[in-house]
Amino acid sequence: MKVVLIGVGQAGGKVTQALAEFDYEMGFGAVKSAMAVNTAGADLRELDIDTMLIGQDRVKGHGVGGDNELGSEIMADEAIEVMDGLEGSLTSEAEGIFVVAGLGGGTGSGGAPVLARELARIYDVPVYVLGILPGRNEGSIYQANAGRSLKTVTREADATLLIDNDAWHSAQESVEEGFDNINDAIAQRIGLLLASGEITEGVGESVVDSSEIINTLRPGGMAALGYASAPASEDAGENVNTITSITRNALLTGMSVPNVVEAETGLLVIAGQPDRISRKGVERARSWVEDQTGSLEVRGGDFPMESDRVGALVLLGGIERSNRVDEFMERAREAHEAEQEHQRDPAAEFKNDKLDNLF
Repeated sequence: MKVVLIGVGQAGGKVTQALAEFDYEMGFGAVKSAMAVNTAGADLRELDIDTMLIGQDRVKGHGVGGDNELGSEIMADEAIEVMDGLEGSLTSEAEGIFVVAGLGGGTGSGGAPVLARELARIYDVPVYVLGILPGRNEGSIYQANAGRSLKTVTREADATLLIDNDAWHSAQESVEEGFDNINDAIAQRIGLLLASGEITEGVGESVVDSSEIINTLRPGGMAALGYASAPASEDAGENVNTITSITRNALLTGMSVPNVVEAETGLLVIAGQPDRISRKGVERARSWVEDQTGSLEVRGGDFPMESDRVGALVLLGGIERSNRVDEFMERAREAHEAEQEHQRDPAAEFKNDKLDNLF
């Protein structure tokens, strides 16, 4: 699937660069262009892709300090300039646009919904958001920001593919190591998904194309992606159980939003050497995903690639009924209420006619 990537904010820029580099190194050709947009000049200087600094007249290149309302206002003022910066990139080859953002910060969480809305208004191709949720241990402002941003962006984008920072983070890692590893995991998984349907060496029996990704995301709202892999035998017949096993691992333990199994739609992609992929295994695994998700619309197919392993990608569309998402939104609501209480002006109580005087 040929796409244009636009990273918004610090996390969005880093993930966009990781995705572009992975696609280039693998030779997939799915990423047609990549650009990072931010209000903080220092964050942009770390990147090797095209960049654009916005909000200079308001924040002087110093960022919005976690204020996602300010991030939203700046993007609303400069969305046209951002889209002008894409001129020439959004050719007829592009089959979709991905706005990539960390939903807990200021520029990303505020700017991504605005940019998605404006892109959808101008372009005919689907506009998706790759949104990264803050982990439980990140500050309350990040939880509150992400809750507000998620509610807004799922309304504005054609679909929002979620990555929970807690999903691929190890307790033994430092914060910096954790974010780097999460970015690498995102690049690998999303990169393989986008590469589905692109021209690669080898011919699969039932190759996935971009229309199947688009149709899986068609319900809108929230989506999640899972991945798992294992060594493959040279004999396809011996890989039936391997394929069903990695599919189970991808869905039950490898999802970008943990504990998500109910969905409106699904797509199973088995990646590996075509002569090692068992059709019986793929069909058995696809049927199992249908049973687990309760979806009557689970697609399946191959992604030919040179490897001595087989991998399973599971894309789920329409995951609003997820307990994990409900849990996150409750955490975000509590954080928002705590922030509101912290910002309350005690002097305002003296002006409240409903309070009795002490004397």
